[in-house]
Amino acid sequence: MGSFKYTFRDATRLIIRHWGLSLLTVLTSMSVFYLIGASVLLVLNTRHIVNIMEGELTIQAFLAPETSADVVAQRATTMPHVTKISIITPEIALGRLQVRVEPRMPNVLGFLTDDNPLPWSIEISVDRADGVKSVADALAAIEGVSDVVYAVELAQKLANFSRFAGQFSIVMLLVAITASAVVLFNTIRISVYSKEEEIGIMLMVGATPTFVAMPFVIQGVLLGGIGSLGASILLSLSYNGIIARLKDLLPFLPFLERGMLVAKLGVILVGSGATLSLIASLFAVEAFTRRAMKPL
Repeated sequence: MGSFKYTFRDATRLIIRHWGLSLLTVLTSMSVFYLIGASVLLVLNTRHIVNIMEGELTIQAFLAPETSADVVAQRATTMPHVTKISIITPEIALGRLQVRVEPRMPNVLGFLTDDNPLPWSIEISVDRADGVKSVADALAAIEGVSDVVYAVELAQKLANFSRFAGQFSIVMLLVAITASAVVLFNTIRISVYSKEEEIGIMLMVGATPTFVAMPFVIQGVLLGGIGSLGASILLSLSYNGIIARLKDLLPFLPFLERGMLVAKLGVILVGSGATLSLIASLFAVEAFTRRAMKPL
C-alpha cells in the first residue's frame, strides 16, 4: 500500500513539476482522440447511409412476350448479392406509372386501362452496390429478358464512396494514433531525463526497474486518459448539434441518432487512450532504464 502511495504521489508531482508540458500533452491527446472519434462517427454515418441506399438499389429486368416471369425469378434467386425478388405485372406497373403521372396530368393514362402495353418485369434488390453490375449482366444473359435497367452511375458511385470511406478511416486512425503515441512518448522521456540523477542513484542502491518506472507509467496513463476522456465529453456535446445542422441541410439523408452510440464510443476512446499511453510510457522508461543499468 505504501509503495502504491509513493508511486501515485510521485506521478502527480511529475505532472505538476512539468505542468506546461503536461497541459500540452493533455490538449494534444484530446485533439487526437477527438479527431479519431469524429472520424469513426463520420465513417459509421457514411456506411449507414450507403447501406440504406444500397438496399434501395433495384434492377428492373423487362421480359419479352410469352416469357414466364416465374422461371426468370427462379433463376435470379441463385445469383449472388440478390436479396429480394418481386414480379411486376403490367397492372402493377401501370398503377405505379399512374401514381407518378396523374398528380401532374390527370386522366392522361386513362386510355391504357383497357389496352395495357406495359410488359411483365422482375424487380430485384441487391445487398451491395458493387454487386449490381454482375447481377444485371447475369439477368441480361437469361433467355427471354428483353432489357435490364438500373442506375449504373449511382451504383458505381456508391461502391467507390464506400471503399473510399473505409480507406480514409484507416489512414486517419493510423495518423492520429501515431501522433498521440509520439507526443506521449516524448513527454514521458522528458520527465525521465529530468530525474536522471535520482533514478541512477535508486538503481545503484537496489531499486528494481519496475519500481523506478511505475511513476512515469502512471503519469503517462493519467495524461492520456484525461485527454481521451475530455475528447469523449467534447464529442458527446458536439455530435447532436452537428447532426441537427446536417439534417437541416440534407433532410433526405438518414444520419445515425446519438443514443448510446457516442457513449459506447467514448468508453472505447478512454480505454484506447489509457492503453496507448501505457505502451508509450513503458517504451520510454524501458529504453532509459536499460541504458542506465549498463555497467560503466
